Amino acid sequence: MTRPKRLAFATSLLLIFLAGCQTKDLDNGVVRTNEPAKGDYTAFGDTFEGLKTISDVDYYASDQAVTEAKTQFRSENYGNAGALFYKATRLAPNDGVAWLGLAASCDRIRRFDLSDLAYSRASKLLGATPEYYNNLGYSYLLRGKLQLARSNFLKAYELAPNDPTVANNLKLLSSSVKNIERS
Repeated sequence: MTRPKRLAFATSLLLIFLAGCQTKDLDNGVVRTNEPAKGDYTAFGDTFEGLKTISDVDYYASDQAVTEAKTQFRSENYGNAGALFYKATRLAPNDGVAWLGLAASCDRIRRFDLSDLAYSRASKLLGATPEYYNNLGYSYLLRGKLQLARSNFLKAYELAPNDPTVANNLKLLSSSVKNIERS
């Protein structure tokens, strides 16, 4: 055989072998491999029923970092919290809670340039939630931008009128009205 014919023959054989590697579940369009059948037994003699498969697990790589970051934030260790929230955003870039926590941590260490970037990302991931507007309002309150703080607190209040955190922040804002707003 000539070289091009051998290459074409080898390629066609490879495609035939690869075509048989996956089976498709017609019920939900999910490709499954090594999934036990209902009557199969484990090596220990019990059935597979009750065991979780990977598709059932609700754990994400960023969960532990977010949990630790929240603990650090509550302990007022804002730098540590920010580092852990940042780690969580690297582990799961679409975790809106991690981005919101990162923004709040950056606010507390007065890195408003970084918090603005994190709020922008959180907004895209979380949408219009009371937590987002409340945190953004608090960020503006820390900066002394009281009108922007008020508008965000009011948006949060419209979405969650019974939230005590939003109500407390509105009270805090009303006590801050005596301060002069500086740009």
